[in-house]
Amino acid sequence: MLEFRQVHKAYATPLGPLEVLTGVNLTLAAGESLALMGESGCGKSTLLHLAAGLDLPDRGEVRVAGRAISSLGEAGRARLRRETLGLVFQQFHLVPSLTVLDNLRLQARLAGREDRAWSAELVERLGLAGLARRYPEQLSGGQQQRLAIGRALAPRPALLLADEPTGNLDESTADEVLDLLLALVRDTGSALLMVTHSPRVAAPLDRCLQLSHGRIG
Repeated sequence: MLEFRQVHKAYATPLGPLEVLTGVNLTLAAGESLALMGESGCGKSTLLHLAAGLDLPDRGEVRVAGRAISSLGEAGRARLRRETLGLVFQQFHLVPSLTVLDNLRLQARLAGREDRAWSAELVERLGLAGLARRYPEQLSGGQQQRLAIGRALAPRPALLLADEPTGNLDESTADEVLDLLLALVRDTGSALLMVTHSPRVAAPLDRCLQLSHGRIG
């Protein structure tokens, strides 16, 4: 479902190029969950952005569902994100002018795969059934994160990318959100790549890899 082949990525700085990823190799099978750990600034988010086609590698190849990201134009990468990927980031990126229910349905509509029965089930399982007509600003942080997860999984994506999805939550709420995320991932059959710095958050996933000094060990 996801493959990195000798991926390199650097960014320009006033002091010269800053090497962030230096020959990363990674594979993630369909339906598998993988935690990517590492210290802050080690390149975890860069790797996730490359997987999502939000950035391109300098060298090497990133393949999603058998397609090389670098072979797709901007429109093709946007279509890939819309139809194949689900994205969950620390910042919820909810649409403030849409209700809980409309935010939930948004990604499925964009992918052309809206399923009202699945949306109704998601609202219930997210614990948001009584809040469906409210707006994001009327929700707690934990409720907003659950909504962001539900929106990403509404179209049943082949691959879910999650960047510290519980990082802004207290421990108890984080545990509840993580349990919900993993249960929904299992039910949709999505592969999951989760970036985290927490061994506790990484523990329930199928595999865990460490990113350090631009390489996966």
